[in-house]
Amino acid sequence: MTETAETPEQSEDLPESERVEAASAREVELEAEAAKLKDQLLRALAEQENIRRRAQRERDDAVKYAAQKFATDLLSVADNLRRALDSAPASQAQDELTRTLLAGVAATERELMGAFEKHGLRRIDPAGEKFDHNLHQAMFELEHTGKPAGTIVQVLAPGYLLQDRLLRAAMVGVAKGDAPAPEPVAEKDKPEGYQRIDTTA
Repeated sequence: MTETAETPEQSEDLPESERVEAASAREVELEAEAAKLKDQLLRALAEQENIRRRAQRERDDAVKYAAQKFATDLLSVADNLRRALDSAPASQAQDELTRTLLAGVAATERELMGAFEKHGLRRIDPAGEKFDHNLHQAMFELEHTGKPAGTIVQVLAPGYLLQDRLLRAAMVGVAKGDAPAPEPVAEKDKPEGYQRIDTTA
């Protein structure tokens, strides 16, 4: 059975108290509907603002990190220039031609590093620093280095940051630490109330 809306003539036939009650119920219903529509509007506006902010952030990131792929491809060029310079130190060059060649390679490396820095690409060369798993990749550990455990003692390949994003972790060798193992505490030196807990079960 469907309810039919009251016509003005029908509502006039109702007693005054019922008319007031019906009008009051209709007012409550309209207020609830208005509140619901207002809530939907506020949610839609908030969602639109979130979409706008996300799009702005993505656009900023696209500009900031646009050179990431290109820069990654150039890292091997930088590595090879450094290897060339390390393999033939200028102090050991026997003739003028070799010294000139090495000077040219060094100038090329400096120019490449300058271009990297200009575009927000920074080199991480962490020799002597404390190992940080966010920036470094440990390739091996070395014993008897005389350095505290976790100190980087050898850099196999430098790392690079593009702005604040890690492009490549520095590949390093880390000091293992030469501290002797602590001696066991004698029974008489153990704290009062000490009980041995069996962990073999």
